[in-house]
Order: sequence, then structure tokens, then C-alpha cells
Amino acid sequence: MTEQSQARFTSHENISQDVIRRLGEEDPLTDSPPSLSRETGTCFGKRQLLAFMGFLGFANVYAMRVNLSVAIVAMVNNTAIPHANKSVSEECQYPGDNSTQTEDGEFVWDEGEQGLILGSFFYGYVLTNFLGGRLGELIGGKIVFAVGVLVTSILTLLTPVVAYTNITPLIVALRVLEGLGEGVTFPAMNSLMARWIPPLERSKMSAFVYAGSQFGTVVSLPICGLLCQSDFLGGWPSVFYVFGVLGLVWFIFWMLLISNTPESHPTISLEEKIYIQTTLNHAVNEKSPRIPWKHILTSMPFWAIFVVHIAQNWGFYCLLTELPTYMKNILHYKLADEGFLSALPYLVMWIFSICAGLSADKLRTSGVLSTTATRRIFNSIGFYGPMVCLILVGYAGCNKDAAIALLCGAVGLNGAVYSGYMNSHLDIAPNFAGTLMGITNTAATVPGFLAPQIVGMLISGKETLPRWQLVFWIAGIVYFIGNTFYIIFVSGEQQPWNDLNASQDNASKIEREEQGSQYGSIPNQNHNQEVSNAGEVKRDISQVPEVF
Repeated sequence: MTEQSQARFTSHENISQDVIRRLGEEDPLTDSPPSLSRETGTCFGKRQLLAFMGFLGFANVYAMRVNLSVAIVAMVNNTAIPHANKSVSEECQYPGDNSTQTEDGEFVWDEGEQGLILGSFFYGYVLTNFLGGRLGELIGGKIVFAVGVLVTSILTLLTPVVAYTNITPLIVALRVLEGLGEGVTFPAMNSLMARWIPPLERSKMSAFVYAGSQFGTVVSLPICGLLCQSDFLGGWPSVFYVFGVLGLVWFIFWMLLISNTPESHPTISLEEKIYIQTTLNHAVNEKSPRIPWKHILTSMPFWAIFVVHIAQNWGFYCLLTELPTYMKNILHYKLADEGFLSALPYLVMWIFSICAGLSADKLRTSGVLSTTATRRIFNSIGFYGPMVCLILVGYAGCNKDAAIALLCGAVGLNGAVYSGYMNSHLDIAPNFAGTLMGITNTAATVPGFLAPQIVGMLISGKETLPRWQLVFWIAGIVYFIGNTFYIIFVSGEQQPWNDLNASQDNASKIEREEQGSQYGSIPNQNHNQEVSNAGEVKRDISQVPEVF
């Protein structure tokens, strides 16, 4: 017996008899929650608390990300911006009451400058995604996620001060720094969920956590519109003060309530700890192994996630940053109304993403769909549906009701992706879920700063329906290409390179058994059980999961 095997055997023998007794009462390798949890009436465990706090964290993150998209409409002095070749005849007419037009702000930023300011956030965001994922695997996602939100909150509070300098490069620099802080959040959360969320709960849990981004958008867009038109704290500056403070409050509760792993949580129940460990089935190592770059870069399932993530962010960020502008300049809604109507599609997305997550896990648990089929189907709903709706939006013309309904369909159906590719990093390599999210989200951040600038160039001085039709067509084509590549090459199965050491150990074990049988030894077929002196059959201690 090697030293490593001896240490493992010794550690198992030290596990309390209470754990062994509970494991004997029910099979820990099943994917249903332990019966004891039901007996005690507890349905909200520490993993659900993690999901809830993660939900609120992303709500804060997205509120601070999109608030400028609304505030900039109130900050800009549109009448002072020269517009060339503007064809009024092709645009929707203003309503008879001119009160629908909002008052101008104090900053003379043309469409190109607005696109630069909105998109500069992603110049910083792209730099820290990989770092956030790897740090989450090495030191734990709790502190990495928390620091990301904290930095973003502080910089959000400073935004009005910097804006009043009216120095565009300084404003851009602040947005870049915000991106640096926020860039670690998604990869860090992925590394946390890899250690907390059982496989058959991934769809609903990740859908709920990441739906926080839609909830933050839903809440922030109308509130930002109202704050901008109010006198509270000077109008538009209050947008940054309110959400910056909320981010600081969330940070305090996160640090008090959340732990990196089930083992390190001080108040987690024994039953929940056992359930998480056994259902994960040691898919995640306590210490993150070295990154198998060669295997990752030659893995087609990885490239499927890579491509589809870029396509998703093109359409999503195009709408997220430009929808308020479209609502105001094309459909001519007042800023307060525009805030509520801009939030409506994200409300639909929030609700639909949670429903899709519950449905996806139900279909997988009941055996109706495999993990691979589930990812393909739900991702197709989340891509092909929005593709059709976006293209039709451009042809809805000045029919405001049709345009709003189609935008709700485009953004709402996109919520299915949280049961699609957003789980694929965890599916194929839970040991490197943070790193993989960091890699793909880094590449997918490029559309974050390209899309607003390209839209700005396309509509600069020519905000007409045909120009916006082109914007929507481009987004639809990108959606189609990205998802088609994904459904061809994606896999829902854990890849061998997730734990190369374990694969090599298994291969060595098989080789030793084959060599032993050549010399007449008979493998012990009953190694999972041993008979005690009292004649009782007890579980082999090596099969008990490591919970401490």
C-alpha cells in the first residue's frame, strides 16, 4: 500500500460513526436530496443561500453596469450635437404633445463619444476574466467575487464627480477601472458553483443565480429613469449614488454569510454536506490541478462554448446598451416611460430563465433528456427565438406595441441560455469551470465594446429605421452562426482532461490487475463489502465520501 493510499485509508477510518450510519440509511450517490432534510422540514440550505446571495450580487453588478445606459440619455445635450443627413421622413413622428421630449443635459457628447463611454467598461472587463476564474479556483470564489463587486460599487459612487470634470478620457478611464473590478464576477461565481451545486441542480441554480443580472436590469432601468427626472441628489447623479451604496451593503452580508466550500462553512448541516459531496462524486478537486492547456485547446466542446458565448454577448450587449437610445430616439418615449419599457423585456427574460431552468433539470432528472440534448434544445430556444424576433423588430416600423412585444420576445426567450451554454463549463470540466468561463468570457467581452461603437457608427447622425434594421439583422445573423456551431460540437459529458491524474491512476490500477491475473491471482469481486466478526455486512470505508 502506497503512502497516499495509507493516508486515504486512515482518514476514512477517522470519519465519525454518525456519518457512516447516515450513509447506510440512504444511498448518498443518488441525485435526490437526503430524506433527513425533508424530515426536518428544511428546504433552504446553505447552497440555496449561496444562490440567493449570488442572485443579489449579480443584480447589483448589472444595476451598476446599465445605469449609465439610462443616465447618459439625461446627461447629453442632444440639441447641441450636429446631426448630418438626418432623414425625418423615415422616422417615427413625435406624438402631438411635445412634452414627450426630455430636457437636454449638460454634456455635448455625439453618438461616437457616447458609444466610446458606454463601451469602455469592457476594455477593463476583458482583462480580468481569466484572472478571476483562476483565482477563484486557487483561493476560492467568495473573496474574488466580493472584491469585484466592492471595487465596482466604489467607482460607481465616484462617477458623478468624474463626469462633472467633463474630461472624456477621464470618464473613459473610470469606466475601464469599473470593468476591471466587475470582470472577475462571472468566472469566480462559476468556480463557487462547481464546489457547491450538485449536477442535477445546475440548470435551475445557475439560471436563478445568473437571472440576477436580469433582475438588476429590470429594477435599475425604471428606477434610473425616475431618478434622472427627479430632483433627488441632483437628478442623474442619484442613479450612481443609490446603486453604489446598495453594492456596499451587499458586500457586508456576503462576507458574513458565504463560504468557499461546504467543508469550510461553519453552520452547514451534516446532511447537506454529505449530499453535496456525494452527488459531486469527487468531480472537483480540493486543490485545483494544473491547467491542461493542450487538451482544452483541442477540445471541440470547449470551442463550441467559446463561439456561442461570443455570439450571445454580441446580441445581448447590443440591446443592453442601445435599447434606451432606440426607445427614446426612434419610438420617442419619455425618459421615465422609456425606463419602464426598456426593463419590460428583461422582466420577461428573468421569469423565463427561471422557468426554463426548472424545466431543464426536471427533464434531466426524469431521464427524458440527456445533459447534451438539454443544452442543445434550451440553447436553441435562447438563440433562434431571439434571432427571429430581432429581425422582425426592424420591420415593426412605428408600431410601438408590436416593437415592444417583439423586443420582449427577443430578450425574454434569450433567458433559456442559462440552461444551455452557461452550464457547459461546469458540465465538461468542473475542476476548471472558473478558468473556462474566464477564457470564453474574455473573448465574449470583445462584442461588449465593439457592439456599441459599431451601432454608434451605423446610426451616427442617421437614426432612421433602415439603419436600426441593419443593426438588428447583424445581431440575428451572429445569433444563428453561434448557436449552429454550438449544437454541432457541444457535449454535456465531463471530459477526460477534467482530472488527468485520476485517469492515469485508474489506468495504472487496471494495468496492475491485468498483470496480477496473469500470474494466477483472482481479483476480489466483493471489494465494496466486508464481513465483520458479528456477521454483519458493512460498507467498505474506502467508498465513504470525504466530507471532512
